[in-house]
Amino acid sequence: MNKTKEIFIAGFALFSMFFGAGNLILPPFLGFKSGDAWPLVTFGFVITAVVIPILGILAHARLQGTMFDFGKKVSPIFSSVYCLIVYAISISLPAPRTASVTHEMAIAPFFGTSSLWTSSIYFALVLLFVINRSKILNIIGKFLTPLIVLILMSIISIAFFGSPESVNPSIFNTPIVDGLLEGYQTFDAIGAVVIGGVIIISLNLKGVTSVEAKKELIAKSGLIAGIGLLIIYAGLIFSGSSFNSIFPEDASRTELLSGLSTETLGNLGTTFLSVLVALACFTTAVGIVTGTADYFKGLFKDSQLAYTITAILGCVIGVVVGQFDVHYIIDIALPVLMFIYPITIVLILLNVVPEKWATPLVFKVVVGITFLFSIPDFLKFLMPIENIQPVIDVIPLAEYSLGWVLPGLLLFLLLNFGSFIFQTKSK
Repeated sequence: MNKTKEIFIAGFALFSMFFGAGNLILPPFLGFKSGDAWPLVTFGFVITAVVIPILGILAHARLQGTMFDFGKKVSPIFSSVYCLIVYAISISLPAPRTASVTHEMAIAPFFGTSSLWTSSIYFALVLLFVINRSKILNIIGKFLTPLIVLILMSIISIAFFGSPESVNPSIFNTPIVDGLLEGYQTFDAIGAVVIGGVIIISLNLKGVTSVEAKKELIAKSGLIAGIGLLIIYAGLIFSGSSFNSIFPEDASRTELLSGLSTETLGNLGTTFLSVLVALACFTTAVGIVTGTADYFKGLFKDSQLAYTITAILGCVIGVVVGQFDVHYIIDIALPVLMFIYPITIVLILLNVVPEKWATPLVFKVVVGITFLFSIPDFLKFLMPIENIQPVIDVIPLAEYSLGWVLPGLLLFLLLNFGSFIFQTKSK
């Protein structure tokens, strides 16, 4: 197989693994609420749902290891705990959410069966794909992704040329920040550190052993996935914005996406949307469970038994949690994301910048301060806001749930400036 074809297959597979339940239902709803401010909301959303995740893939291209390598400069213990938390979150929230969305939008409207039946059959198929590990990249990249992109582009194109003339104004006071925080819900930054490892192992299984060849292939496929995500996200946000005047204000995320597909694709819209939802969700679930199983396989000295047990356990959790309502899962995820997302973003950025700017000391201090200043964002969802309002009032950007940004950036700059001064004096 020639190199260009290999890059595009890997890029399509990456796009498909990223593009799951949240990626499908969040952008149209964000556009619906953003109205005429959709470009600003898109800008914020793209930062956390496209730029950071693709930087995560580029970091994987440099490291060519596992998620453990992302945090090992802080300490091996920290990295192990971080990996366990991320994998636990991944198989407990975003993976089951794909089954929940599939049931609500692709199964229940046609068959009226219980969510238990849906999640059971769904994760049985996920397990089948995960066990057939060596074929994942080709199946997803060659066959499933093109179908997903074709249906999405049909919806977006028709929305672009046939949307109503009137658009309701935005309900957001800070559109960029609202878009940025909504990008957390896609789980894409977490997906990058999980799925990037899947791509590396898949390339190893396909016989790509050269470090430079893998680096080039992963980097270029990551850019292809990023461009695809950017186009689709912007298109879906625009579509939700363009049609926001014809839907009720209390429309849910899934109701909005269903209505949007009907408005653009007519009576066949529901059928097309069902296929789209099932494919998009399924490929993401496969990526998450595979990534988790790969990690535990490596943890137990390349044990195939550990891989199989982890895959089965991940799918069982998916069956149990996947029965819950989509919006319930999203609500549960918020405090968890406020805790783990800032740390993930910082680890990705530190692994992308030149190594001389990201020494072990920089890793330790910046990650530590990020964790400390993200605690108020986490606590907002666990206690009355009045209890922590005094703390929020004194931390810059904390009112926007971004209190960790300036302290992390400031210490990163101070440590590197101090290092530069010390080296200059030493000479």
